[in-house]
Amino acid sequence: MPSIKVAILGFGTVGEGIYRILNERKEEIQQETGHTIDVVSILVRDTSKVRLSTPGTTVTDNIQDILSNADIDVVFEAIVGEEPAYTYLSDAIEKGCHIITANKTMFAKHGPALLKHAEFRGVKVCYEATTAGGVPIIRTIKGLLPADRVQRVRGILNGTSNFILTKMREEKVSFEVALQEAQALGYAEADPTDDIGGKDAFRKLMILSALAFGKQPDWKDVPVVGIDSVTIEDVKAASENTCRYRHIADISIDENGVLQGSVGPVLIGTDHPLYGVDGVDNAIIVDTDHLGALTLIGPGAGMYPTASAMVSDLLQVIGKRTATFATN
Repeated sequence: MPSIKVAILGFGTVGEGIYRILNERKEEIQQETGHTIDVVSILVRDTSKVRLSTPGTTVTDNIQDILSNADIDVVFEAIVGEEPAYTYLSDAIEKGCHIITANKTMFAKHGPALLKHAEFRGVKVCYEATTAGGVPIIRTIKGLLPADRVQRVRGILNGTSNFILTKMREEKVSFEVALQEAQALGYAEADPTDDIGGKDAFRKLMILSALAFGKQPDWKDVPVVGIDSVTIEDVKAASENTCRYRHIADISIDENGVLQGSVGPVLIGTDHPLYGVDGVDNAIIVDTDHLGALTLIGPGAGMYPTASAMVSDLLQVIGKRTATFATN
C-alpha cells in the first residue's frame, strides 16, 4: 500500500491533535484513501520538553531536518504567529511539499503569496482550519464558486467571544467573571487580547474575503471593535427586549466591486439566524446570487475540531472525499 509521509510543524494543542487522529484512525484513513499515512518528523522548539510519546517519529528543533528530507510529501503547520511559519511554508513549497495550515495570523497576510507560489510549484495549499475550526466554510465557498457569486459573508468567527457573551447572558455575570471562566476552561489564552479585542475574528474575515471576492479591503478601513466594550448592564437590557449581543465579522461587495467590512458586537433579535448560536460554536452565513443564504454552524476551536479539519484537508490533497475523524 503506498505511503504518504508527513511532517508536523509545532506540537502544541493542534499539532498533538493531528498526530493523535492520524494514529488513532490509521486503519480508517487507509480504507478511505488507499494510502498509509506516516508521521516521520515533528518540529518543536524544545526537544527536552516532556510531551506525548511518538515512537518511530523524529522529533527535531531544526527545520532543515524536515526540509532536507525528500521523502516528505505533506507538511502540517500548527505554529503560532506570522514567523517563522511563513518562511517555513514557503521553503516547504519550494521543496515540492503540499502544505496544510491552521495559522490565521500568518495566512491572513501571506495566504495569497503562498497560494501563488504553490500554483507555480504544482502543489496544494489547504487552509480550512484557519477560519472556523471544524466548520467547513473554506470548502463550502470553494464549492459555490464559480457557479455562483458570493455577495456577503458574515458570522461568529471567534468561539471565545461567543462563550463570554453567552455566559454573561445566561448566568448574569460580568465580562471579567465570564473571561476568567473561559480561561479556566481553556477557551481563552492567558493573554486573550486578540480574541476579546476582535483581531482574531478580523484575520479570519480577511481570509474569507480573499477567497470569496478574490481580494481584501484595505485593513485600516475595516473598523474592529471587541466585546470588552459590552457590559453586563448592556446584556441585561438586551435580554429584557428579547435581544442578544453577538460578535459578528461582516464583509460584503457592492455592484461596483467595492468591499465593506466590519467586526464588532451587534444586537440581534429572535428572527436573526445567529440568535440561537451559543457557547463556543462558530456560525457563518454566506449570501449568494442564486443559492441565497447558507448558514454553517459548528465547533470553532480546540484540539480535535481544528485537527480534524486539517486531516480532512489531507484527504483533499490526495484526492479522496472529506471525512470527519472523531476520537474515542
